[in-house]
Amino acid sequence: MHRIGIDLGGTKIEGILLDQNNETIDRKRVPTHREDGYKAIISRISILGHELLEKSSGVERIGICTPGSVDPSEGVMKNSNTLCLIGEPLQEDLENSFDLPVFMENDANCFALAEAVIGAANDYGVVFGVIMGTGVGGGIIINGNIHRGPNHIAGEWGHHVLYPDGRDCYCGNKGCTESYISGSALEKEWEELTGQTHMVTDIIEKKLYKEHPEWKNNFILNFGRALSHIIDILDPDCIVLGGGLSKIDLLYSEGKDSVYNETVSTHVITPILRNKLGDSAGVFGAALLGVKE
Repeated sequence: MHRIGIDLGGTKIEGILLDQNNETIDRKRVPTHREDGYKAIISRISILGHELLEKSSGVERIGICTPGSVDPSEGVMKNSNTLCLIGEPLQEDLENSFDLPVFMENDANCFALAEAVIGAANDYGVVFGVIMGTGVGGGIIINGNIHRGPNHIAGEWGHHVLYPDGRDCYCGNKGCTESYISGSALEKEWEELTGQTHMVTDIIEKKLYKEHPEWKNNFILNFGRALSHIIDILDPDCIVLGGGLSKIDLLYSEGKDSVYNETVSTHVITPILRNKLGDSAGVFGAALLGVKE
């Protein structure tokens, strides 16, 4: 039985066709061009999916990795940075196009699922998958299945409050994790501190922070505090990091030490893992949706 997954990103739409052993049969990418609007995106996903279907056999469902999530009460998209998707019945429209069930999950859940099943965390039962990039997200996998919770918000650690009355967050709250350790928040903090514009990876790799060590120290402290809450509450078998900031070596040394120091326990052994699948995790995770559930 073959599986199809489609990753709907802000700049690209990627589709993959896997065999029963999760080996790649075919893979395609097309630009999203989200400025063209919702109907154009539906058309591009549909064309891509049908091209993969023509090369497949026994496909029972199609998985979609989305920027945002489906409102379970109304069946429309919400919390998407691709604004034209918000309020639209994406899942229903794609099911009508493919004449197949469509399983949809946000990018953090797809990342966590892919890494837990075929990636860096495939030897662990309870996995917390982290995405740290422009924003901050998370997903929980238990024995190969996504744990969503009754409100479909499980894993949303990016909006766990680190500092009451702290920085404003776009969600409407103050002091959220995302407003301190996301790439955009860290770059804004650096600009406010130095008057210079740099990407986080450049600040770290070129060691620009040596002239302003408080920037790095705050980053590591806040990373430790944020993940320590996950260990204190969930105590997962492992944590796997994804997104652009997951390439920062410091997170696996000083960052890990900070996590361990901030937890309630004095003895912490939770491994913090580098991802294996990189930016391919979303499309692999989409193809795996519904396989075990």
